[in-house]
Amino acid sequence: MAESEELRIFHLLRAVTVEFGLRQAEFAARNAMHPTDVRALICLLDAERDGTPATAGRLGAQLGLNSAGTTAVIDRLERLGHLARVRDERDRRRVLLRVEDGAKELGRAWFGPLIDGTVALLGDFDARESEAVRRFLTGVRDLMAAGEPPSAPVPPPPPGSP
Repeated sequence: MAESEELRIFHLLRAVTVEFGLRQAEFAARNAMHPTDVRALICLLDAERDGTPATAGRLGAQLGLNSAGTTAVIDRLERLGHLARVRDERDRRRVLLRVEDGAKELGRAWFGPLIDGTVALLGDFDARESEAVRRFLTGVRDLMAAGEPPSAPVPPPPPGSP
């Protein structure tokens, strides 16, 4: 039985996410980072682009880490020179996280060709097509963010186990 067009698109999206994940993992490995460090930098760059103050608590929530795990990521990135802790100018008690320019340059050197190629590809889309792509990707992101992971079936115990 042939797959529906919707399932073919879903499988294509999955293939894109796998490929992107592999590129992120290779970037992390080549730059002495953990894959979670790369995800953290992406979250912090997104916050910067949106004008959202980046705090350790917000970062931990986005990454699904507890306080100790979040601190470990921040410490690693700070040691590597990719991140700085800075005092909030409006509330000196609050510490914000800032991605350093060197980290941005490193990321641009690695992901720049992919970004540029994607922008060029989207440049061939008309406004309606671009809006459809945006709506689709936003919808998938929202579905993933809102949904609970499905519970995996529990495998039967091995033969002879109590």
